[in-house]
Amino acid sequence: MAVKKAASKKASKKDSSEKPKKPAKKKTSPESGYELIITEKPKVALKIADALAEGPLTKSAEKGVPHYEIERAGRRIVVGCAVGHLFGLMERGGNKWKYPIFDVEWAPSYKISKNADFTKKYIEILKKISKGAQSFTVATDYDVEGEVIGLNVLRHICGQEDGARMKFSALTTPDLVKAYERKSPTIDWGQAEAGLLRHELDYYYGINISRALTSAMKTAGTFQVMSTGRVQGPALKIIVDKEEKIKAFVPKKYWQVMLIGETPEGRIEAFHKADRFWEKQEADLIISNVSGKRCFVSNLQKEEVSREPPHPFDLTSLQMEAYHCFRINPKRCLEIAQSLYTEGLISYPRTSSQQLPPEIGYAGILSALAEQQEYAAKVRELIALLSPGKEKAGVSAALSSIKLTPNQGSKTDPAHPAIYPTGIAPKKLEGEEKKLYDLVVKRFISTFALPAIKEKVSLELNCNEELFVASGITTKFMGWFSTYAPYAAGKEVELPRVSVGEEVSVSSVEELEKETQPPKRYTPASIVNELANKNLGTKATRATIIDTLFKRGYVSGQIIEATALGIKTEKTLEKYCPEIVDEELTRHFEDEADMVMEKKKRRDEVLSEAKEILSKVLTNFKKKEQEVGLELKGAYHKTQNKQSIVGECPACKQGSLRIIFSKKSKKRFLACNRYPECKTTFSIPQSGLAKPSGEKCERCGYPIVLIISKGRRPWKFCINPNCPAKKEYYDKMNANNTSVVQGTNNSAEIPKG
Repeated sequence: MAVKKAASKKASKKDSSEKPKKPAKKKTSPESGYELIITEKPKVALKIADALAEGPLTKSAEKGVPHYEIERAGRRIVVGCAVGHLFGLMERGGNKWKYPIFDVEWAPSYKISKNADFTKKYIEILKKISKGAQSFTVATDYDVEGEVIGLNVLRHICGQEDGARMKFSALTTPDLVKAYERKSPTIDWGQAEAGLLRHELDYYYGINISRALTSAMKTAGTFQVMSTGRVQGPALKIIVDKEEKIKAFVPKKYWQVMLIGETPEGRIEAFHKADRFWEKQEADLIISNVSGKRCFVSNLQKEEVSREPPHPFDLTSLQMEAYHCFRINPKRCLEIAQSLYTEGLISYPRTSSQQLPPEIGYAGILSALAEQQEYAAKVRELIALLSPGKEKAGVSAALSSIKLTPNQGSKTDPAHPAIYPTGIAPKKLEGEEKKLYDLVVKRFISTFALPAIKEKVSLELNCNEELFVASGITTKFMGWFSTYAPYAAGKEVELPRVSVGEEVSVSSVEELEKETQPPKRYTPASIVNELANKNLGTKATRATIIDTLFKRGYVSGQIIEATALGIKTEKTLEKYCPEIVDEELTRHFEDEADMVMEKKKRRDEVLSEAKEILSKVLTNFKKKEQEVGLELKGAYHKTQNKQSIVGECPACKQGSLRIIFSKKSKKRFLACNRYPECKTTFSIPQSGLAKPSGEKCERCGYPIVLIISKGRRPWKFCINPNCPAKKEYYDKMNANNTSVVQGTNNSAEIPKG
C-alpha cells in the first residue's frame, strides 16, 4: 500500500516538526528511466525521500539495505544510500610489505578490511538500482569527505564521471526541498579533488612511514605494528615537546604575604602588592613591619566590564565546550553531533563557521524551540531581555517585532554556517545526546541576547606604608548569562562595602610558602584546539588523530602524557627523518590542498612533490633501519609494561600484577610477574578495554582495573572476588530477587510501603 503525500507547494512549507510518514514496502527493482539520488546514510535517504515526495513513498529493502521510490513534478526518483565510505585506497597488486609505495588504487572497503564487510551489501544494492537510472544526483554531506564518497559511488558503482549536486546544511524539509530545486548540474570538483588529494597524501605518508617503523622494529627482533601519519607525527611532537618542558621544569619557591582584615560589612583577604617574594627574608620583613599596626583603606576603584554574548558554535568550539562542561572527549562529541544532525535536530556539525546567516530564519527557529517545554522559558527570557514586556505576548508575535542579531564570530566556512538547532523537537534524548543538544540550543539562544555586565572592584589597604590589594567581581546585569545557564558559570568574589579612609581591623597576617608550577599538559579538547590553531589536520580529522595516538600507546591519560614509546618514536623520527614531524611541511600540504579546492593548483602537482620528499626521506631511513629498531624496541617494552601493570601482587607483596592475554584460551586475566615463583592469578571481565587505574579499592585495598566500553562510563572493577563491597552488593541483589519471587507466590510476603 502506498502512502500519499501532500502536493509540492505544501511540501516546501511543511512544518519542520512533521514526522515522516511510514512508507509502504516492496522488494522489486525499480523500473528504468528515473533519477537516482545518492545519500551518505540510510536515515538521510529516508529524510530526503520524505521531503521530496509529492505522491506515494515506497520503500524497498534487500539484505537490510533500503531505497525509496517517489515522484516529484511528474518525475520518478529513487533515493539510495551508502554507509559512509564504501571505497578506500590500497596498494595496487596486493600487499607486498615494502616501502616506499606510491602505486595505489581505489577499491571496495570490504576488500581492504574485514571490519568493513558490512559495506559489501550497500555496494551491491547501489549497483543494482543504478542500472535503470537516467540521471544521478549526489546528496552526501557537503564537505570534502562527502564529495569523495559521492564521486566514488558515481565512478565505481554507477559508471559515471559526474552528477548533479544537492547542497544542504540541515535535514529539514524546507532545506532539502530548496537543495533539490537549486541543485548544481555538477559535483563540486574543487572539493572532490581536494578530498582525493588528502586521502592520497594521508595514505602515502601513513603506509610508508608506518611500514618503515614496523620494519625497523622487525630488524631489532621485535614484531610490532607501528604507525604514524602526515598529521599524526607533528601532533605527537607537540605533545612530546610539552612533556619535555614539564620534565625539564625546576620548581622555584616563593612567598606571599596575606592580610586578613575585618570590617562591619565582612571579611577582606588581601595580598601584598609585590605579590611574590623570592627570598623568605623579604616576606619576613613585611610581616615584621605590619605586626600590630593599624590598617586603612587607601584606594577604592570600581569598573564596569561588558561580557559580550558567545559566538555561535563551530565544531572546534563545540568540542572545547562539551569537554569543559561534560568531559565528553572531542571524538565522542563529533559522533554525538553527527547523530543529532542525522536525526534532523541540529545543522551540519563539521563546520569552521561561527556565523549564522539570516536565511536560516532566526525567529522561526526560536519560535519552534519555544514549543519545546525545556526551552520555552529560555526563549521568553530572551524576549524579555531584548524587549521588556513583550514576553507576556505570544512568542511568534513578539519575535517578529524584535530585531534579532546574533553575535557573529570571525570564522567563516564557504560550505556551511555555524551549528544551530533546527527547531525540530526531539522524540527522546538521553545521556550525552541530551546534554549536547541542550548545549547547542542554549548557545544558539544566547548568541542573540544582551551583554552581561560585571563590576570589578579593586581595593588597596595601607598598613604602616605596606600596601595590600584585594579584588572582587560581581554580576550587575545577567544578560546572556541567564539564557546560557548553567554553562555560563563564572567565579563571583564579593568584597564588603567600605570607603576610602575607613579603618580595617587586622585579624592576622600570614606568610604563604608556594612553588612555581610546570606548564599544564594538554587535555583531549585543548590538543584538538592547538591543532586547529596551528592549521594541522581538518576539523573532521583532528579528534580521530588524537584518538589514534592513544590506541598506538604513544600517549595516555585524560590529562595527556606522552609515554616512553611516544617520546622515543617522536625523537627517533626527528633524528632520522625530521620532515615527518615537521609542522611547516604538514601545514604546507594543508595549504596546497586548499589551493586545489580553490582550483589554483592541480592535484598531480602536489602528489609529485609529496612523492619526491617521501622517497628521499625513506631512502635515508632504510640505511638506518636497525639503529632505529634498537632505539624503539626498549621504549616499546617499557611502555607495554607500564600500561599492563595493575598494581602490587597482594599474595607475595614482591611482584606486580599484569594484564595477560592467553593465546590458548583467548581470554585475559591478571597474573603476578614473578611466575613461576608466585602463581597468583585473578579473573577480570572479558568485554571492553582493560586498563590499569592506578587506584586501590577503598574497602579492601586491592588494585582496581578500568573496564572501558564504547558509549559507557568506565567501570572501576575491584579484582578481589571476596571484596566486602561485592558481597554487600550481591546480598542486596539476592534479597531483592527473593522479594520478587516471594511476592509472585504470596503477595503477603512483600512489605507494604
